[in-house]
This record gives sequence, C-alpha cells and structure tokens, in this order.
Amino acid sequence: MRLSHMIAGAVAALSMAAPAVAQETVAIVGGRILTGTSVIESGTVVLRDGKIVSVGSGAAPAGARVINAAGKTVAPGFVAVDSGLGGTEVGSVRGTNDLRNSANTLSAAFDVSYGLDPWSFTLPVARLGGITRAVVVPQHPGSSGGHVHEEDTAGAGDGGFQTPGLFAGQAAIINLGQGSDILVKPRVAMVAPFGEAGAAVAGGARGAQFVLFKETLSEVRLYARNKSAYERAGLRNLSLSRADLEALIPVANGALPLIVTVHRASDIQQVLRLAREEGIKIILDGAEEGWLVAGEIAAANVPVLLNPISNLPSDFEVRAARMENAAALNAAGVVIAIKGNEGSTHRAREARYNAGNAVSHGLPYNAAIAALTVNPARIFGMAGQFGQIAPGAAGDVVIWSGDPLEPLSQPSAIFVNGVEQPLTSRPLLLRDRYLQPTTMPPAYRN
Repeated sequence: MRLSHMIAGAVAALSMAAPAVAQETVAIVGGRILTGTSVIESGTVVLRDGKIVSVGSGAAPAGARVINAAGKTVAPGFVAVDSGLGGTEVGSVRGTNDLRNSANTLSAAFDVSYGLDPWSFTLPVARLGGITRAVVVPQHPGSSGGHVHEEDTAGAGDGGFQTPGLFAGQAAIINLGQGSDILVKPRVAMVAPFGEAGAAVAGGARGAQFVLFKETLSEVRLYARNKSAYERAGLRNLSLSRADLEALIPVANGALPLIVTVHRASDIQQVLRLAREEGIKIILDGAEEGWLVAGEIAAANVPVLLNPISNLPSDFEVRAARMENAAALNAAGVVIAIKGNEGSTHRAREARYNAGNAVSHGLPYNAAIAALTVNPARIFGMAGQFGQIAPGAAGDVVIWSGDPLEPLSQPSAIFVNGVEQPLTSRPLLLRDRYLQPTTMPPAYRN
C-alpha cells in the first residue's frame, strides 16, 4: 500500500467529522478522584453538556450512563504548556512546522492560532498520555524543542533598527478533543527569548537586548498615545510594523503576559528587574537555575514553566541545574507548571513522568498534580474553566488504571468537553497493522 493511502486511512480512522457536544449525562462512580486541589476517595463525577456538573460522594443521577471506576483513579485532563501540539508534525520538515516565523517583516503579531491542525497525528498520542488541553507557543532560537536552524536566526539590524527576533509571536490554547474545532483561545501570551538566545538576536550581548527591549516598549507606548498622528504620517519612524505595535500594546500595559525563556539565575534576576521597571506581566519558561533565586521569583509573584528533569550542566546557562528545582520553587511559593520533553509535542505525554520524577525529588504529590492541571489554567488566566474536577469546569476527565504519575498506568477512558475520546492513535494503528504472530518473547515482537 502506498504511504499516501496509509496516511489518508489513518486520518480517516482518527478524525472524522467534528462530534456533537455531548448531550448524555455520564456518571463516573467509585473511583479515587484527584480534583486538582484535593482528593476524594470513592467519589462520583457527573458530566453533562460538556461540563462537570457535580463531584462528591453522592450517587449517580437517574438516567445517567454509569462508568464504574472502582479501583481506578479519576483525574482532570492534563494541560501541556510550552507546547507545539497541533502546530508542527515533523520538526525537521519545515513545511509541516507552523510554529516559527523566520521572515523579517513580522514578529510580535505572529499568531500561531491560524496554523493549528486539528487532524495532526500528534494530538491523539498526547491525549493517550492524559493531555486534554495545551498552550501552543511559537518557536524561537531559544525554544526548548523542535528543530531551530542557525541559518534561520536573524541578527540585529536585519531590516532596520529593531530586529523582529526579539519577539517570537503569540501563544494559543487548544483542546485535544477529536474534531475540527480545537481552538479554545488565541493570543493568550506573547513569547520572547532572553539569556544567550535573546542576546544573540540583539547582536551578541545581554545588555543590548534589554536596551532594545525597553526602547521597543517605549515606541509601543508612543504609538498607542498617538495613533492618529501615526495614521497621517505625523509620527517619527518606528522600528516595528503597525501589526507588531498593535500586538505589543497589551504587553506594554500589563494586560497580556510575556513568556520569557530564560535559564541562568542572573538572567532571571535581570528579567524580574525589567518586569518591575516596565510594569509588565511575565511568565518564566525554563528557569533551570530558578532554585537559586526562588525567593525573588515568589516575591515578584511570577509563575514558572519548567521541566523538572533538566538537571545536566549542558552549557554555562544551566551550570546549577538540579532535579530539586521544582520542589525548591514550590516550597518558596512559586506557582509552577510542569512541561513535557523536547518541545512538548511528540513527547508531550511524558509530562506526567516528569511530574513523578519531581515527586521523587521532593515535590509534594498534590503539588505535582496541580502543576499538570490547575496551575497551567491559573497561569494563563483560565482558572476554573479547565484543569480541575469542579462544577462548571470543562468536562476534561481521564480515568486511569492506577496512579497517573506511574508510567505503567494507562487511561481506560478519556473525556474532552464531556465527549468520550477513542483510545487509539496512528502509532497504535500501525502497530496493529504490522503486528506479526511470533513465539518469541515480548522484546522481540514487532
């Protein structure tokens, strides 16, 4: 069979027409419920019309479809942060990667929500890892995953005083439900690299980037105060396009958070200083050396997106990286969200493994669950809307065979917006297609 036919068949099997919003009432009874903020032993969760309508110890309502979860764990769907889900298929094939805009004519206005693919093969794979929502972010030279090529990196002065590379673009939130409508909310945060990556974009020095960044915000505020003059060409030349200036107004006035990719403790301190001086809202992404300045991060009320297993001093920015980073930040009072591996796209499902590793290195179990569920929703202004099992929240619920932080635990049912999802993916379909009978032990089977 030709590869194109096989791919088309897999797409058809995985993603038919968009399913209707769930109308039936579903009651999940008898399971150990992790609400995201507490634990209910042998409880009941009721879903109706795409939402959670009740959670507690009561009986299933009359007429509900009952799912017996006795001996199992019921948890909110996990939220992948700093993710490329739906925005890229094969990182090394540029035509399938809509997470990065390498042109020198658009930066802050780049909106990843227009490039999302609801039929991406990556979505069912991540969903089988318990992920039901994702914060999809544009890539830049300092991104944590994907294939970013050095020849694509613009230098300072390319196209004018301000290189567009200071900003990667705007993030979006998606759901991982089967169907054609996955966009939950576009433009939830701006993204920018700092540290070595940001310095490289600005010309090679960290100090240059901070000066350029502050000058950019000054221009944005000038434009916001003088739009009429700008329209009649009565304002001095500005370094960014009108689209980029408009996109940065909510960042400059503190309404839209800026996701700052930063690793070194001293860089974190300078970014906190920048946020304080400019009155902007920031989210730290990476922060491998964050434990060294955990008190300062907490005092600034700045959340952190992190991978707790990043513990190797692979370069001078992460010399002090350690497995206890998540525990130390949490103990200091920092709101953390735990990421998957390699850009949280093809290995987004590994976020729960990373959370388990963080627990083994001092992070309290309940804090690890929160870092996968309620914390991401809170960080991105969606508290109460998803990431928890509570009345009124989206019906994103996963029934696990055991503890969801244990690698051997698997989902026996997954609901997104109250709709039960198929427990399949393209890798599983290919496995089943080419599985050959054999008497050899498991390690030798296809």
